[in-house]
Amino acid sequence: MGARVEWAIGRYGPFAGLAIGSAITAATQTVSGPAARPLAALVAAAAVWAYVLAFRTSAPAAGDCGRPRVRASDPRVGPVYVVVLLLLTAALVHLSPWFAFLALAGYAHSYEYLRGRWRYVGIAAMAVLHAYGTIGGGLNELGPLLVVAWAVITVLIATVATTFTVMGARTAELSQRRARTIADLNETNRRLAESLDENAELHTRLLAQAREAGVSDERARMAREIHDTLAQGLTGIVTQLEAADSADEAARRRHVDTARALARESLTEARRSVDALAPGRLAGARLPDAITDMAKEWAETAEVGVHVEVTGDPVPLLPDIEVTLYRVAQESLANVGRHAGATRAGLTLSYMDDVVVLDVRDDGTGFDPTAARTGFGLTAMEQRVRRVSGTFTVESAPGDGTAISASVPAIPAERGEA
Repeated sequence: MGARVEWAIGRYGPFAGLAIGSAITAATQTVSGPAARPLAALVAAAAVWAYVLAFRTSAPAAGDCGRPRVRASDPRVGPVYVVVLLLLTAALVHLSPWFAFLALAGYAHSYEYLRGRWRYVGIAAMAVLHAYGTIGGGLNELGPLLVVAWAVITVLIATVATTFTVMGARTAELSQRRARTIADLNETNRRLAESLDENAELHTRLLAQAREAGVSDERARMAREIHDTLAQGLTGIVTQLEAADSADEAARRRHVDTARALARESLTEARRSVDALAPGRLAGARLPDAITDMAKEWAETAEVGVHVEVTGDPVPLLPDIEVTLYRVAQESLANVGRHAGATRAGLTLSYMDDVVVLDVRDDGTGFDPTAARTGFGLTAMEQRVRRVSGTFTVESAPGDGTAISASVPAIPAERGEA
């Protein structure tokens, strides 16, 4: 599956990015008048360039597992292709920021058609263009704050793009190895006696199910971690930079410093998420202290008052359970800051005999919990809690604030994990 996805992105990604950028540019009339002709020419040139070197195929070479080759696969052609693609992308993003959608193909092609460290140079260059489009491209004048935002977003995008591109390539490589291994095993099993055929088929099905379950679980975990780290960090950074636009010099410096701190913390948490490590605050502190520190820092950033209360006798819990409670508290407060319009929030962590309950409430605008949930946050929290055999509830009504409750089993940590 991973290999086919990587191949599809590399083959169709440039055309999808050009189509999306062109459609949104036309719909929003981002570029019109005399500038539309050079934009159309650049789009056509990029499409032809990608078609000739990265789409049109020749006969597969030996060792390619039947996959056809493109001209950019030649080590002498690949660097030229990537450099020209970067130049065309830069010109398109400058005219219309919507062509930043080309970055997805740019990351994949930089890693596939360059060699050694030049892969990461290509990814970094594409991240610069991606970030330039994110801040508005040529539609904005690059003042000091936008330059800072450009630099911060570039670092974040480059980190995420490099991580996921490398992970995707390694996953595709592992998938190919597994496919070859499974093919060899199937060939061996085929030569066994007919009496073993039924067992061999059952064994193959179990392997496939286990692999799919593992892949799905890891994808869900990474989606939750990205949402809880990078997404919240980027939201906080944008909020601080926007606040700095209308602030005096002292306040502006404070907002920029806060944005810089959030960027560093997001990078650290992203690395810990990739390594499947617990949040940094939990690494050297008990759960009540980690949640209290996180809530205080959130209150300073969101400018919303928060009261944290711990009841019962706190005991160290299994790491998965503590991470679940911490992430639910973090995401709940983030939702309060983003959506509730609240002035006060309260967080209670209750240790009981069999369960530990986390309650988060606010005095904000509330919402109708019976309506379809469109955001990822509530779904991710519920998935986390159910994953550790807990229960998750949301109580809210328009104008009456929101109360979120997560109840998880009070399973103590094994000796040496506390």
